Amino acid sequence: ISCSQVDSTLMPCLQYVQQGGSPARGCCTGIQNLLAEANNSPDRRTICGCLKNVANGASGGPYITRAAALPSKCNVALPYKISPSVDCNTVH
Repeated sequence: ISCSQVDSTLMPCLQYVQQGGSPARGCCTGIQNLLAEANNSPDRRTICGCLKNVANGASGGPYITRAAALPSKCNVALPYKISPSVDCNTVH
């Protein structure tokens, strides 16, 4: 798994992060597929790092709040918070 894969999989989430409302169906499906593919610790850490990079770029304004809300909006249990301060080394 690479950050470019993560970015392209989560591209349908961009409109929600930027504008609010409800996430597109493709957004939630993408998050679910990403979690299903991440079946080992190194993959989960990679995805965490990619999301952390995105969070760092989105910090300020409502973007990070909406990004962090995506897992609950999509009824997906993400094992870490989408945040610029998450420690991806602790992801198992």
